Amino acid sequence: MPQATARHILVSSDELCRKLMTQLRNGAEFGLLAAQNSTCPSARNGGNLGSFEPGKMVPEFDRVAFTAPLRTVHGPVHSRFGYHIIEVLERD
Repeated sequence: MPQATARHILVSSDELCRKLMTQLRNGAEFGLLAAQNSTCPSARNGGNLGSFEPGKMVPEFDRVAFTAPLRTVHGPVHSRFGYHIIEVLERD
């Protein structure tokens, strides 16, 4: 079964998500922004979600995790939980 390893930042608004994406593009550190802004419990780990199989995340997240280029920041990705910024670190 394929697996992906990713980290993310989850926020409640598209506006904040876009603001954080701009900061990341300008060199901000992903883990620090996750710790300061993400509403997901993974924030305490810099947004790290570890490895997971397809179907373990919401479909919108899975699409990015299993198709997007590695080590590139993607977002905003909207799901029922809010707005995600996703970085896929590895994929098997």
